[in-house]
Amino acid sequence: MRTSDFAGCQGFPCSDVRHECYAIPDVDVRAEDISVVLISEAAPAARADYYYSPGNPLFEQTTVQAFRDAGADVSSVQDILEMGVYLTTAVKCGKKDYGIERSTVLECSHILEREIALFPAVKAYLLMGDVAIQAVNTIAKRSGEGRVIPAGSTYKLRGKEYFFRGARAFPSYLQAGPSFFIEKTKRAMIAEDIRAVLRLL
Repeated sequence: MRTSDFAGCQGFPCSDVRHECYAIPDVDVRAEDISVVLISEAAPAARADYYYSPGNPLFEQTTVQAFRDAGADVSSVQDILEMGVYLTTAVKCGKKDYGIERSTVLECSHILEREIALFPAVKAYLLMGDVAIQAVNTIAKRSGEGRVIPAGSTYKLRGKEYFFRGARAFPSYLQAGPSFFIEKTKRAMIAEDIRAVLRLL
């Protein structure tokens, strides 16, 4: 199954993102093998840096390192996939500026909802950063479930139990992109959160 065959954007209505950076996983996976969905912020500025791009994309470099920090013996995104961890973004286009408008997160949350619905055996969601948290909260509230993750600073929310559609939800920090190598404190917390998820597998 390829996610891109079942979920995607048609009209590209959002004005605060770069549509030329649009990316949705075009990777062949067995839906029943996926037990963790990791959701990061947005597609990278360069398509070559996306999770599933060939070569040595930046998103692969930082994510592999995050999993290695957590004790996982991985060297590629394919290794992470084979562990049952699917990688995607909340927003499918690249950012123009530092932030992303709520209306864009709302629009893309419809795509994300169709995307994650493809995986019926998910045990945990890793929500990497505020945009991912906001997207999942938006999906939950739209269906009358209420917020998954309460409002507040991520460092205060981590370590508590949250649930989204029968699976654990883990609020964490963004692991995809160049800032991962700079923010050492957040990097340590990301490793702790990934380690907690891996214990569920």
